[in-house]
Amino acid sequence: MKPRILIVDDDQGTLASLSRAFALEGYTALTASSAARALERLGEEPVDAVLSDVVMPEMDGLEFLAQARERAPHVPFILMSGQASLETAVKATRMGALDFVEKPVGLDRLLLTLRNALRLDHLERENRELQRFWLDEVSLIGDTPPMRGLRSLIERAAPSDVPILVLGENGTGKELVARAIHELSARRGQPFVRMNCAAVPSELVESELFGHEKGAFSGAIAQRRGRFEQADGGTLFLDEIGDMPPPMQAKLLRALQDGEIARVGGAGEIRVDVRLISATNKDIDLLVAEERMRPDLYYRINTLTIRTPALRDRPGDVPALAAHFAEAACRRNHWKPRRLSTAAVELLQQQPWRGNVRELRNVVERVLILSDDDPIGPEDVRSALPPPSPDGRPAASGDGPLRDLVDAYEREVIRERLRQMGGHVTNAARSLGLERSHLYKKCKQLGLDIREGS
Repeated sequence: MKPRILIVDDDQGTLASLSRAFALEGYTALTASSAARALERLGEEPVDAVLSDVVMPEMDGLEFLAQARERAPHVPFILMSGQASLETAVKATRMGALDFVEKPVGLDRLLLTLRNALRLDHLERENRELQRFWLDEVSLIGDTPPMRGLRSLIERAAPSDVPILVLGENGTGKELVARAIHELSARRGQPFVRMNCAAVPSELVESELFGHEKGAFSGAIAQRRGRFEQADGGTLFLDEIGDMPPPMQAKLLRALQDGEIARVGGAGEIRVDVRLISATNKDIDLLVAEERMRPDLYYRINTLTIRTPALRDRPGDVPALAAHFAEAACRRNHWKPRRLSTAAVELLQQQPWRGNVRELRNVVERVLILSDDDPIGPEDVRSALPPPSPDGRPAASGDGPLRDLVDAYEREVIRERLRQMGGHVTNAARSLGLERSHLYKKCKQLGLDIREGS
């Protein structure tokens, strides 16, 4: 889109000549023959820069600048005059004018000033966007070296279009990293589409990725666009890619290499343009070594690797995160604002946080529910933490028959393992040496709602 320049001058000849000159240089020129009319135009449509005379009847350029800054505080202003003094020029720059040029205006000088103003405005807007984005991203809060390094790497990686692999434990914000890369890239106005490879049954992964035609298989009652088509022009985020079935890995690799997909049951190829970001909490090198991931797919998705730091490796960020979660929970639930005491925060900093930021958020919200104190003390925090045990596993104790004690212990172990895995049933089952179906049966037998661990 052409930059829109508002020219303000009571001399019609100046308006006409500058309008023609700007149009020849590729700008869209808007004109106003008075400051009052210029203020109206600022309220009617957005502009990228304002060029205004200083000496005008009724309202001069300085008064116009003062009022216009209230309506358009970030729009660059350039003032021009053939009668103003050095004092006027200094006053104008102190009021927010970017530059001051003398009449008669040299066109080359004016165009150079305008280009510099637009370039500076673009850089300032990018900086404001970055600051607002990082402030809003909950799990990316923190100012420790690991978090500063993470944000710096995201900002460097985002403008490129290369595939990125995000590695990290559950609860460290891998999806937020992917969203950050998307929002800071040239694709930010296009779709961000997510698919959890572990949550889709293996027989449906192909349909989920590539879509299907009506009648392609039993239950395909209508045509469906897959995640690749949904993300066309934008970003496709494949979470838990380490759980993708091996037969599908070859088809995914081909789609990435060719930029084309075929719907299940379809006859033709469909071109797609997506930026791929993948993530896993697994040891990706071990998956390749054990032939559970194709090496060629691994190299294809791994042009750049970003690792999300565990919360235990950045305890200095716990105070800011805990305060943020407390404030957000109180606002969301319409509770009276409360804070954590210094001793309570210090206790939180000492925890291992196996569930990382997600676990910290849950503990903070649990404390707010269970305690009415303000500030909240360490005793309340301690009561909201998972019970400790010497070997790091949940403890089971009490009186009663052995079978009841065993069931209680198994129930606690499964609940704790699900919590550690962020509610990921497949990973919890694998870590316990069980089949996924066996874990479901065990939970049913123990009367345990499997969602309790999430």
